[in-house]
Formats: sequence, C-alpha cells, structure tokens
Amino acid sequence: MGMWLFLFTELILFGGLFIVYAVYRYTHPDAFHLAAAELNTFVGTVNTLILLTSSLTVAMSITAVQEGKKGFALALLGMTIMMGLAFLVNKYFEWGHKFEVGIYPGAPELLAQPQGVILYFGLYFVMTGLHALHVIIGLAVLLYVFEAVRRGSINAGSYVRLESGALYWHLVDIIWIFLFPLFYLLH
Repeated sequence: MGMWLFLFTELILFGGLFIVYAVYRYTHPDAFHLAAAELNTFVGTVNTLILLTSSLTVAMSITAVQEGKKGFALALLGMTIMMGLAFLVNKYFEWGHKFEVGIYPGAPELLAQPQGVILYFGLYFVMTGLHALHVIIGLAVLLYVFEAVRRGSINAGSYVRLESGALYWHLVDIIWIFLFPLFYLLH
C-alpha cells in the first residue's frame, strides 16, 4: 500500500507539471510549435521503444521469479537495467546537442527567442530532467532488486520487493509516455 501511495504522489507532481505545460501551450501556441521543431523525434521514439521494452522485461522478471527461474529473472532484470542506461545515454547526447547549439536555460541564444520558446525549453529541461532523475532512482532500485534475486532473498515465495521495484519502473515508463507526445509529437 505504501508503494501505491508513493506512486500517487509522483503522479500528482508530474500532473501539476502537465497542467503548467497545457496552460503555457495554450497561451503560446505558435512559439511552442516553433520550439518543438528543435527536438529530434527519432531520438524520442527510440527512447520510447527502449522504455516500453524495459517495462516488458521487468514484468517478465516477476513471472520468472514466481516460476522459480532465477537465472532467467536475472537476465531480464539485467536487460531492463541496460535499457534504462541506454535511455540515459540517449538523453545525455540529446541534451548535449541542445547545449552545443545554445538551447539551455539562461543561454543568450535562448533568451533572444520569444517568451513562449523560452517557456517551452524551460519546461522541456525541467520535465525531462526530473524524469531522468526518476530513471536514475529506478535503476538504483532495480540494481538492489537484482542483487536480492541473485542472493535468493527475492524468490518464488517472497517477491513483493521485485513487484514494488517494477511498479516504480512502470511509473517511469508511464510518465515518459506522456512526455514523448507533448514535446516530440505535438508540433
């Protein structure tokens, strides 16, 4: 029950940010359209596929543990962790490119843009940065769970910690499913 309450608070946090995004998008539609053209839809799509697949592998790891297939569960958790790292690497290069071309909070090039463009990229960096922080936390949780499965303290008779870790990872995925279209697809 505690994990569900925690996830609910996380949804409230991101829900508030989605409302802020909606208000600013409504008040600055042309500037948001202009700014959205700066994002690479291909990179966003790859990251979406990575996270969707990682949600599948973490869910499959629960079934593997329930069936007593420890080695398979570890392999699936390892794949999930690797995909989470791949997501972060893609995000690092995507943000790096934005910094190279002067599109980051406080950059003179960005501050010379219309107010709506500044707001768009402010929200982009805050929301995707907060999401990336959640990915990092999720990876730490998955590493802990991986080690617990390896040691045998998470097994067919006791797998609630694995389920809780997977729930958190699914939250990370669900949040990205909302971020992806808001920033990459709605032009």
